[in-house]
Amino acid sequence: MAGRIEDYALIGDMQTAALVCRDGTVDWLCLPRFDSHAVFAGLLGTEEHGFWRLGPAHASDAEPPTAARRGYRGDSLILESEWDTPRGTVRVTDFMPPRDGAPQLIRIVEGVSGRVPMRSALRMRFSYGRVVPWVHKHEGRTVAMAGPDSVWFDTSAETYGKQLTTYADFTVAPGDRIAFTISWQPSHKEPPALPEPEQSLEATEDFWREWVEHCTYHGPYREAVIRSLITLKALTYGPTGGIVAAPTTSLPEDIGGVRNWDYRYTWLRDAAITLSSLLRTGYREEARAWREWLLRAVAGDPENLQIMYGIAGERELGEAELDWLPGYENSAPVRVGNGAAHQLQLDVYGEVTEALHLGHMTGLARNDYASLLQLKLIRYLEDHWQEPDEGIWEVRGPRRHFVHSKVMAWVAVDRTIKLIESGDADGPLEKWRELRDDIHRDVCEKGYDKERNTFTQSYGSKELDASLLLIPQMGFLPPDDKRVIGTIEAIQRELSTPDGFILRYPTQGDDEGVDGLPGDEGAFLACSFWMADDLAMIGRVDEARRLFEKLLSLRNDLGLLAEEWDPRLKRQVGNFPQAFSHVPLIDTALRLTASGAYGG
Repeated sequence: MAGRIEDYALIGDMQTAALVCRDGTVDWLCLPRFDSHAVFAGLLGTEEHGFWRLGPAHASDAEPPTAARRGYRGDSLILESEWDTPRGTVRVTDFMPPRDGAPQLIRIVEGVSGRVPMRSALRMRFSYGRVVPWVHKHEGRTVAMAGPDSVWFDTSAETYGKQLTTYADFTVAPGDRIAFTISWQPSHKEPPALPEPEQSLEATEDFWREWVEHCTYHGPYREAVIRSLITLKALTYGPTGGIVAAPTTSLPEDIGGVRNWDYRYTWLRDAAITLSSLLRTGYREEARAWREWLLRAVAGDPENLQIMYGIAGERELGEAELDWLPGYENSAPVRVGNGAAHQLQLDVYGEVTEALHLGHMTGLARNDYASLLQLKLIRYLEDHWQEPDEGIWEVRGPRRHFVHSKVMAWVAVDRTIKLIESGDADGPLEKWRELRDDIHRDVCEKGYDKERNTFTQSYGSKELDASLLLIPQMGFLPPDDKRVIGTIEAIQRELSTPDGFILRYPTQGDDEGVDGLPGDEGAFLACSFWMADDLAMIGRVDEARRLFEKLLSLRNDLGLLAEEWDPRLKRQVGNFPQAFSHVPLIDTALRLTASGAYGG
């Protein structure tokens, strides 16, 4: 059985990522890209679907021992785990070196004290655990091969095969270092080069140290901000600049339920807000690469902007269910692909335009096509902003006139007007000023409940929605507007969990609610960070700080956050780690630091 979501560590090479559990088991790894088929899919099934365990030897009928200590080496993505056993202490260092060639996962075992018996158990299963590869020796190396894929296993330890699993049993004493590496290669090509684990470790440490040195944030929450930035960098697909929402699929928002989605793609919304956080903390190169990715992805067809694309800009992300996988803690179905790719979500136009605007304001080199794209997006919105859509939460129920979508359409027009006013683009200024006023008036008339003094989820509805917290942050209304304060207080009353965290919107339990799905979900962490931001903006800075620091306490021991927090089970739920949680963490830290609202 897979560990709890928060029991996992992330390692990656900016092209794919692996999740390593506290007991030394890699339960998730897709090769060679984030969105490739998994080689280890035990996270969504059982050990039969692929895993790699490396740790102290234990009786076959006992649970694998968990590490007594673990942590990242400094400000890096190099994981170090230590076990204390009756026979001594051992350390395992796990990492994936940034690469131009074959992807590698390297694990180095080091004896610390005593003599510790160790075991490596490697069970490779291709196509998300469905295909058992042909495993054989080739010039002294172990290779697993099936269809287009081959995975090469290299170690100085003696290996043997048993029950379709490759084992190595060995003992380490103080000073011993034994490396294990798997490398992916297309099966029709020559074997990948022999790994150089120690040199790769040094190069990986140098890479992360140099990257972190560019961070311009030096406030009181630096540890949390740096770890979040490293996580966002790890979720960036280096060759193209695309940013995945998470490296996993189908980790449930509702344990045992059906709210299981594939997040290994580039949502324009998530990527745009990620870009904003990177720009605010000094990372212009990543921002430039994402802008180039965006321009390629939407080239030739900006009027049919998708809400998400593949990491290289692919448009077709057809959704399918993998019925041979039982799902994480029996949360089925397991899905790959995402059928929401072709939904209409008008807010995306605002997020993309806001990101381009921020790049322009922070000195990102001018790109004429980026300006042209903005103009084309507004021309589309001129004709479509009054349409209902699926909204920020990708509801699978009927389309509605979501207030957040209209607000973000206003943002798109407002930021483009500012671009024209700066002299960096030409457009019908007066016409679009009128459009901006029309959208603003429409939202305030149709999306606001005067009796309750709050904006609502959609026109004519009574429900609230946490996305309304973005109204002051986007500049749609000033923070001291009574309608803004009323909305914040209404969301606190109606969408807060007993712990004080924020739900996205009301769900209907066993019945299908506004999102067209049965079941409930946890508190959406991004929304709780938005609440902390808003509280700071309206002057309730001590309350904002308390909420922020309470949110920081939900991170796992490595500083990582999933998408949601289940207030009943007191555990993280949803895909992991989640960019949409780490981005607002950074933004709230920046706001609280600027306001001086932090303790000690």
